[in-house]
Amino acid sequence: MLYWLMVMVLGVFCLKLIQLQVFEVGYYRALADENRVKLVDIPAERGNIYDRYGEALAVSQDDGRRNYRLGSAAAQVIGYVGETDELEAEELGLGKMVGKMGIEKYYDKRLRGIDGLRILEQEADGTVVRELRRILPVKGEDLRLSLDSGLQRKAAEIMDSRKGAIIATVPQTGEVLALVSSPSFDPDNLVQAINDKNLPLFNRAIGGEYPPASTFKVITAVAGLEEGKIKPEELIEDTGEIKIGPYRFGNWYFDRYGKTDGRINLVRALARSNDIFFYRLGEKLGINRLANWAKYFGLNEKTGIDLFGEAKGLIPDEAWKEKVLGEDWYLGDTFISAIGQGNVLATPIQVNQMMSVIANNGQWCRPQILMTKEKDCRQLEINPKTLATVKQGLVEVCQPGGTAWPFFNFEVKSEESSGSGKIIQVAGKTGTAEFGPTTEEKTHAWFSGFAPVEQPEITVTVLLEEAGEGSYQAAPAAKELLNYWFQRQ
Repeated sequence: MLYWLMVMVLGVFCLKLIQLQVFEVGYYRALADENRVKLVDIPAERGNIYDRYGEALAVSQDDGRRNYRLGSAAAQVIGYVGETDELEAEELGLGKMVGKMGIEKYYDKRLRGIDGLRILEQEADGTVVRELRRILPVKGEDLRLSLDSGLQRKAAEIMDSRKGAIIATVPQTGEVLALVSSPSFDPDNLVQAINDKNLPLFNRAIGGEYPPASTFKVITAVAGLEEGKIKPEELIEDTGEIKIGPYRFGNWYFDRYGKTDGRINLVRALARSNDIFFYRLGEKLGINRLANWAKYFGLNEKTGIDLFGEAKGLIPDEAWKEKVLGEDWYLGDTFISAIGQGNVLATPIQVNQMMSVIANNGQWCRPQILMTKEKDCRQLEINPKTLATVKQGLVEVCQPGGTAWPFFNFEVKSEESSGSGKIIQVAGKTGTAEFGPTTEEKTHAWFSGFAPVEQPEITVTVLLEEAGEGSYQAAPAAKELLNYWFQRQ
């Protein structure tokens, strides 16, 4: 019995030896190699970001940190980098630096490059014996943006931490010259920004949804002319107010001064921002035609700008109100929609796009921050006579008798000049957007316009939250930015 017991024990040992040396040799060899070989990542240098003239906006330092040359002035658009979160780590690994916001995030794959690798031989105690192989990292791609650093700084200076946004673009290409959301943040002090109740990390320029107010009258005017509901020379009586049952719809001029503009045509109605005219024009159109034209201009959908966090806005119609609110559509809803109030919402970038269509003879170009030779434009089917009529109305907005009084006789002088300067003709539209409970009388201030009128170089849109009237708040801000642009030119 003892003999056979020994035979069995030796048999078990032999079988285990065969298992280890034959069937599981690969597994244990791998374990041994892992103890012997150590892999060490060589981080790739992140690509630099430059403005349209080659000025550095974001560069990597010797210690791997990112240096943001414009600081808070461009934080919303450039963004920042940080270590991978749990979801990102599944693909890239823990501790990797990736873009978290803005251009840094949108073009992260192009900027971060490809990490290298050191393959080291080591002892069991971890002592490195030698380097077996080295795979060099591939530096990330350098990017050139359409941003103008000087204009970006100036726009941030004009905002001076007020809540709102400023956008400047080239209407013929969609190139973004400046994009500022305020208040902004210091990319080197994110803890403070995260805890700030003013939401500095929220990009109001592309994500903020506001009633576009009288800037929307541009679309109502185009729709009225294109649908044949009004002719350029046709007159509508400004009655000061319209009453429908218990509801009253007034014009700002009548409500403030007790006066009316009399019988006016479309050009004059735009210049005076006459609500009565556009109530009546909205009534002629009907909400569905008006909503379709707003969507044709790109409202109610994202523009496709190369930044994350863009909002769609809202263009309401009969079907929307019934589905979302469970209510019927009334004439009063059409009235207030025709002047960009009620449930109509748009982002500053959408309003800027709308104005650029008029500046660019009916062509809509997707806003683009990355500098590229290719432009993404589409021609809207709008009669040139319609565009000319609306443009003339926007010109008169900025002339004596219009609402944008800061642009009356807009003259640009060089810094060295003490004499007269050059008159720049501006076309644009002011807007004063009511929001919240009517008893509080809170308003956002808008201005959107382009210059020079005949050969537009730049479209500028300003939105100031809870700032008051567009004429007194947003228009002066836009004027200061345009003055800087043309003075430097």
